[in-house]
Amino acid sequence: MRNTAVINVVGLTPDLLRYAPFLSRWADAGRSSTITPTLPAVTCSVQGTYLTGVVPSVHGIVGNGWYFRDEHEVKFWRQSNRLVQSPKIWETARAIDPGFTCANMFWWYNMYSSADYAVTPRPMYPADGRKIPDVWTNPPELRHELQDELGQFPLFNFWGPNTTLAATEWITRATMRVSERFNPTLTLVYLPHLDYELQRVGPAGGTVAKHVGDVDGVCEELITHFAQRGTHVIVLSEYGITPVRRPVSLNRTLREHGFITVREELGREILDAGASRAFVVADHQLGHVYVRDADDIPAVRALLEDQAGVDAVLEGRRRCAAGLDHERAGDLVVLAEADSWFTYYFWMDDDRAPDYARTVDIHRKPGYDPAELFVDPTLKAPMAKVGLRVLQKKLGFRYLMDVIPLDASLVGGSHGRLPDAPEYGPVLISQQTDLVRSGHIHATAVHDIILNHLHDRRQPPGLERPPSTTRPPS
Repeated sequence: MRNTAVINVVGLTPDLLRYAPFLSRWADAGRSSTITPTLPAVTCSVQGTYLTGVVPSVHGIVGNGWYFRDEHEVKFWRQSNRLVQSPKIWETARAIDPGFTCANMFWWYNMYSSADYAVTPRPMYPADGRKIPDVWTNPPELRHELQDELGQFPLFNFWGPNTTLAATEWITRATMRVSERFNPTLTLVYLPHLDYELQRVGPAGGTVAKHVGDVDGVCEELITHFAQRGTHVIVLSEYGITPVRRPVSLNRTLREHGFITVREELGREILDAGASRAFVVADHQLGHVYVRDADDIPAVRALLEDQAGVDAVLEGRRRCAAGLDHERAGDLVVLAEADSWFTYYFWMDDDRAPDYARTVDIHRKPGYDPAELFVDPTLKAPMAKVGLRVLQKKLGFRYLMDVIPLDASLVGGSHGRLPDAPEYGPVLISQQTDLVRSGHIHATAVHDIILNHLHDRRQPPGLERPPSTTRPPS
């Protein structure tokens, strides 16, 4: 097989390539395709499809998180590869060539997989409440080797209000070290920085050109490294970011009508999912609606369909046609209008919001929270408060880094819907012009395109034709 690297530049679209001089030249020398992502167009679902060649109703990754019905708990950003219910590309390739090896550098569901080499974020959580940056690796000793050479993984620059290019640069350096040491047949690289900046300010924000240019420089470094090693390179993205102006709190609507149950803990409210008649697991511009009693479904559907900012509520055949006919998916699936997105908020009074709401806490929140990318602008001295919390951390005290706003209107960009036009959706670029055809492909085709790069053979005809699950019927 021919060594191949897949560089996942999250948030990159054909429209944004104008700010990326290196990638633009590189694309002009090769061939590009626009991609129809899966629904939802979110990281875990799209990556699941790229690595398996099937839609979420088959591989089971129906979002970045979902309601675990047997545990009555909402869980986001789980990491076990066992959650992916279809064979992964490295398993398919290894069955063809027993000498095949794969390095997974920060693609999701990276832990305990059959990939040969792996690096993924895995903080340490001591009993005193601290969160210490760290990674999980396979082989285990790689964890110390990389951090001894490159420094501690900059977790707080990876996600949160202090997210910067530093985390993406660390991933780049680590990828090159793994490439040099192990020479894997397939290398999967995840570069997240652009995605987070676009969620902050939207795709037309004043800082976008700079951040696209920053990521372009990282890509030049990686692509040059792989070119010197004779490695095929595919650059792709998972989705495009759309500008949003309207946050929609569906759980508040359900609570107003008696469907949500909360539990009071120390004067604050916690969503009691198991006791609720219906609630929404919000994931950017898509929400999974879990309804305890099927008799309530018509009332819940009518309530959500009447909500401003809701584009569609999928059920039955429409849910199936959207590729979300899976037990993990909601009984209803709700889609936002293009300028809207869904918050997870379920409280009616900010003074009663749970303590985790004002912190970066991706595992406790029963939904995705892009407000974690901001420091609360209402704080009189935000950096002083951050400094105090850091001092408490260093002294070993328990503390809350409670600096995250509850103002969802700060968010400038979102994703999750299918793109309204190809130039605002994900893209795939390769210089192997005989392995990629110009035009449009569905996300399910990416799996075989990667395999064809590994085999160094022409893509079979018809592969780009999207399956019937690309878009729900009207």
